[in-house]
Parts: sequence; structure tokens; C-alpha cells
Amino acid sequence: MIWKRHPIIKNSKEIEILRRANGILMEILFTIKEEVKPGKCTYEFEEMALELCEKKKVIPAFKGYRGYPYALCVSVNEEIVHGMPRRDKVLKEGDIVSFDFGVIYEGYVGDAAITVGVGTISSIAERLLKTTEEALYLAIEKARIGNKIGDISYAIQSRAEREGFSVIRDFVGHGVGRSLHEPPEIPNYGKPGRGPKLEAGMVLAIEPMVAVGSHEVKILEDGWTAVTKDGSLSAHFEHSVAITPSGPLILSSL
Repeated sequence: MIWKRHPIIKNSKEIEILRRANGILMEILFTIKEEVKPGKCTYEFEEMALELCEKKKVIPAFKGYRGYPYALCVSVNEEIVHGMPRRDKVLKEGDIVSFDFGVIYEGYVGDAAITVGVGTISSIAERLLKTTEEALYLAIEKARIGNKIGDISYAIQSRAEREGFSVIRDFVGHGVGRSLHEPPEIPNYGKPGRGPKLEAGMVLAIEPMVAVGSHEVKILEDGWTAVTKDGSLSAHFEHSVAITPSGPLILSSL
């Protein structure tokens, strides 16, 4: 855990740069979202992401990070996170697909994720997406001065488990700023009132990952793609959020 390392506090100028970084990021993500339909291979979204980064003069934050070879993570159905774009992975009606993406703008990192249905999806998939996104916003509401990391974690876990779903425990949210991953870690499970205290100037990437079945995870042979061990559907939503005296400020919003 990076709980033991002190969070990096940002000033108002840095938060404004992060807001711009995340705004550009979300413009790219929503452009990609509009192109989601049956018959698209996941590598097409990688090409779009690279083209849009060049157009908007930002650097893809994930490409080359810890050896990851792509700009975009594209995770389909039981894939939780770090799904690699592939030419032979073609979306079909009823799939759900998560896009996790980051950009570097003026030396600061924007980080966000969305999950999208492909055409008409099942009622359980709809409920999963709705629950995961609601868990994100409940967690953001807890991102206030004086609260603890555990308050954010508990908000995510309690919302997911109320639906009979599981939160993924092997991957966590995190601080974000000049680096993609900064302290503190933000687990998607925990007890309220526990962990580091939240302070003004902290910027957190809060990212619920929720599965219909078990929380257990396995990594595929590519060394990156994380899937649910039982093959159940998984969804992922993420916002970068600044903690301010007036409450949580969602940086990754259009």
C-alpha cells in the first residue's frame, strides 16, 4: 500500500492544469464512445485515441508506462481492466466495453474511465453499469476535507454489495498529478473512518471496478489483461477529483 506515503498536495494553479488535462481526456473518451457499435475491433479505438491525442497536442499517459504498449485500455465483458486493444477482438451486440485512458498535458496527468453498452445489453449488464457509476458518484460525495479514505472505499463497497455484486479488490484508485500513480491508494472496499485523512489540494483518481460474480481475478497470458476468475461481467468507471474547501471538484467532466 502507498497509504504510508504522504499525499502530494496541489495548489490552485496545478488543479487548473489538471482540470484542463482531464477536460481534453473526456473529449477524447466521449468521441470514442460515440463510435462504439457491433463489428468494431478494439484496435480501432486505439487508433482513434492516438490520432486525437496528436490533434489535441497531448501525450498518451499509458503508452509505455511500466511497459504497457498501448495508449488505451479496452476491456470487454469479463475483462476488468488493462485489456489490450486487438485487431481480432470484435465487439458484438450485447457486449459491454470499458475504456480506461490517460493523457499528459503540461506535465500533468488526466485519468478517467467509462463503461459502455454495445447495442442492446442485458438487464443484468444495465444494472451493473448503473450500479458502478452510482458507486463512483457516492464515493465522490465522500471526497471532502476531514473525511478518510475509508469513507470513499465504504461508499463504493456498500453500493455494489447492496445489488449483490462484488467490488474488485486487486486494483485500487490512487492519487494523480505529475505522476499517473501517486499516494494514497483508494481501495474499493473498506470501513468508514479508516485510512489517511483527506486534505484540501489532494487530487484522487476514484475508480470503482465491480463484478456481477466473485471479486477474484486472474491475469491473462499477455501479462496485462485482468479478468474475473468466474467469467462474470465487470464494469469500471473513474473520475479524477480535487478536494477543495467548497467540496469535491470533478476534474474529468465535460
